[in-house]
Amino acid sequence: MWLALAMALVAGVAMALQGSLNSALGKIIGLLQATLVVHLTATLLVIILLLTPLRDGNPGKLLSCPWYLWLGGIIGVLITYGVVASIPRVGVALATTAIIVGQVATALLIDHFGWFGLEKMPFTWWKAAGLVLLAAGARLMLN
Repeated sequence: MWLALAMALVAGVAMALQGSLNSALGKIIGLLQATLVVHLTATLLVIILLLTPLRDGNPGKLLSCPWYLWLGGIIGVLITYGVVASIPRVGVALATTAIIVGQVATALLIDHFGWFGLEKMPFTWWKAAGLVLLAAGARLMLN
């Protein structure tokens, strides 16, 4: 469990760095252009990684996946564009906090209903309180 939490923490650090870098790029070349560069460079990295022993999985099953599992790339574009557009206007800390509030609220729904074949984890009042406190913290950052 601790390793998974550490990996999530590193991902959070990477997201703040990525958002800052992408926003700086967007100021220079434009929002859509920066979004394209981000996804092209990510695609190149994944292609390189597929040529290493790190590759795994079964791409032959791709066509048997439910349609909604194909939305990740589209959602990734929305995320990148939203981050690139929001950070220059509100700053890295506030934009990241708003992102986290949105992530946690959505994650609570996904957990509670067990969407996408994930195990159900019931919503509790403690989780609601945590979300409210998180949102209150985001509100405090507006001042």
